[in-house]
Amino acid sequence: MTWKIDNAHTVIEFAVRHMMISTVRGRFERFDGNVDFNETNTASSSVDVRIETASINTNEPQRDNHLRSADFFESEKYPYLTFKSTRVEQLDDTTGRIYGDLTIRNITHPVVLETEYNGQARSPWGKFSAGFTANTKINRKDWNLVWNQTLETGGVLVGDDIKIHIELEVIKEIPEVVSASERNN
Repeated sequence: MTWKIDNAHTVIEFAVRHMMISTVRGRFERFDGNVDFNETNTASSSVDVRIETASINTNEPQRDNHLRSADFFESEKYPYLTFKSTRVEQLDDTTGRIYGDLTIRNITHPVVLETEYNGQARSPWGKFSAGFTANTKINRKDWNLVWNQTLETGGVLVGDDIKIHIELEVIKEIPEVVSASERNN
């Protein structure tokens, strides 16, 4: 069954070391995608997400513009980063792993999302939603995101490891029931 990402209740965040002494966090504001979540056979589920690189937000406009530039995402040339699952592994009733291909700047590498299933609920408006939490860590240099600056005190300005955290809410796409008289028209 196809579930659509609920953008109003989903967060795609990242964290990276800054000057080797603190952590900078950011998020992507615009994304879309679908989750084919098979509740009875989790292994046959799949995820397909597209994230707008220009929607990056670290609460610092100058840094965000730099991240959109050719030094990092090169948003004009590569407007999206994508994740497409290749396999889903259920570990127990609430945890699993989603294996997939992450593409940034037309470079694709496999990643594994450690995932927690948070359950399902029906909203007061009658829609069914499911929630998931997912985490992974990548090395930005694997995607040729290599810009950096050496610090006078030793070390570098931007860390290599990027922690990714996702709070995902999806809404079940229920096909509309068409009556026999409507089909005949």
